[in-house]
Amino acid sequence: MAHVSNLVGEDIEAYLKQHQHKSLLRFITCGSVDDGKSTLIGRLLYDSRMIFEDQLAALEADSKIAGTRGGALDLALLVDGLAAEREQGITIDVAYRFFSTDKRKFIVADTPGHEQYTRNMVTGASTADLAIILIDARKGVLTQTRRHSYLVQLMGIRRAVLAVNKMDLVEWSKDTFDKIVADYTGFADRIGLQNIVAMPLSGLTGDNITSKSPLTPWYEGPALMQHLEEVEIDEQRRINGPFRMPVQWVNRPNADFRGFAGQIVGGAVRPGDTIRIAPSGKLSTIARIVTKDGDLREAVAGQSVTLTLTDEIDCSRGDVIAAATDPPEASDQFETTLVWMSDEPALPGRPYWLKIGARTVSASITEIKHKINVNTLEELAAKVLDLNEIAVANISVDQAIAFDTYDANPDMGGFILIDRTTNATVAAGLIHFALRRAQNVHWQSIDVTRSARAEIKNQKPAVLWFTGLSGAGKSTIANLVDKKLHSLGKHTVLLDGDNVRHGLNRDLGFTDADRVENIRRVAEVAKLMADAGLIVLVSFISPFRAERDLARRLMADGEFFEVFVDTSLADAEKRDVKGLYAKARAGQLKNFTGVNSPYERPENPEIHIDTTKLDAEAAAALIVTRLTG
Repeated sequence: MAHVSNLVGEDIEAYLKQHQHKSLLRFITCGSVDDGKSTLIGRLLYDSRMIFEDQLAALEADSKIAGTRGGALDLALLVDGLAAEREQGITIDVAYRFFSTDKRKFIVADTPGHEQYTRNMVTGASTADLAIILIDARKGVLTQTRRHSYLVQLMGIRRAVLAVNKMDLVEWSKDTFDKIVADYTGFADRIGLQNIVAMPLSGLTGDNITSKSPLTPWYEGPALMQHLEEVEIDEQRRINGPFRMPVQWVNRPNADFRGFAGQIVGGAVRPGDTIRIAPSGKLSTIARIVTKDGDLREAVAGQSVTLTLTDEIDCSRGDVIAAATDPPEASDQFETTLVWMSDEPALPGRPYWLKIGARTVSASITEIKHKINVNTLEELAAKVLDLNEIAVANISVDQAIAFDTYDANPDMGGFILIDRTTNATVAAGLIHFALRRAQNVHWQSIDVTRSARAEIKNQKPAVLWFTGLSGAGKSTIANLVDKKLHSLGKHTVLLDGDNVRHGLNRDLGFTDADRVENIRRVAEVAKLMADAGLIVLVSFISPFRAERDLARRLMADGEFFEVFVDTSLADAEKRDVKGLYAKARAGQLKNFTGVNSPYERPENPEIHIDTTKLDAEAAAALIVTRLTG
């Protein structure tokens, strides 16, 4: 079966131009598994009588039938085609369908109902004006119904249709319909989801889809298509806001032209307007608004343009060109809502990439304030987040970024978190506000620099980061290196994992979250000591690459040495002078690296110590030579 009704690229552009005189409604279908989303969308496409000719041709070619719209074209074939897409794995993406009626054009985001694809529902909801929330009349309100409804409200969708589907299977019972509506609206009121229109439907038979059904004389509302054609769209909301344009590309084809390209996500702009670059705060004036069809007198939210300025000021990709009198805020710490989308749990302190608009920065979750039970709306304490969990959390980034709150401007307040190793999107986030301490805490200028502190010690600061399994010999080798460097007159300090846990990190256990925080704290301490001009030896198991990479990024190039003390698990267990492996094997010690918690081997360490070839003394001599040679 061809993937009918999917249009991309030039097809979309041609479609929109053909129907540009009509208003556009973007909506999303969501709900639990088997509530009838494919059938409903198939019915809308079929009954709209406005399926694209190429889609129709694809259907007819696949089915070996001929006919015109509404003639031999079989609705079942269209529905089967949509269902086939799901069976072929297309549920991992959002499928966008395009159709039109005489009154309006539509883009529907068809998202899967399976819980593991919650992330896809978030993607579809991010640009929707309306949500159709389907409920199987036989099953009523389910957990996934509540989850999707919570996300609809969270993503700022202001209008919803409660489509109580498969009413034909409950004999069009008004009592059943009323009970479901009462149950659902009680939950919707608690989450603040308003402007809901409830409808009894059958996607399979078409009742109350394009016209009122005689089977529901007790229902006084509109048919679904009538409502979609007539529902008000707040098309002016973004245009009426303050001017915002994230810079996606700096265009400088020659010395005489320097333009800043991007899509306007808020407000309007005209030549002569005074603008402010965020987050730097520099002021300038709009000289031209350039497009491929010529210069414009005005550009508004939704348009992609190139702006030129009257001044040669610093502005680059990721900056925001904004209204001078109403610029966005800038901060490096925020309270947010996170929707976690990864099988790997969210760990506070672990570094991620945060992408907001065209800017990507390093970020970490500093605190999970609470997660939310979507059934009861109870706020629950949490140290980590698992797949599809929703939480309020504080985020810290490594540099100030320009933002608006998500409620004020979703394009300026929505972001994603990306795994630094796999580049997979692990979370969607919504900014609530900047943390007050971020606005009140500033870097204090210090006159004595780190280079001056190192120069007086006649050495270059460095961090030697020893990593390996428990019992590999890290502490032994690090202690020998410390002694050798001291005998050479070097100024050193040794941070050992066990010793640090007696003081600075005495409050931490050995869960994955605690291990991440353990290494984060030590990495920051190592940086401070290196800033003092010291050679810092850090001996920690540090099992996760992400946290070792975090420590590396804190240091200047050439000042971080990852020392992998490579010992087989069997040899490490033989040494087991502390008896830890034996306890772990007996089930008396949880989260022990190598037994019931993973160790991620370094991929490109600066120094690789193979303990099958080098004893501790030889290993220490090799490390000192590498550092001082």
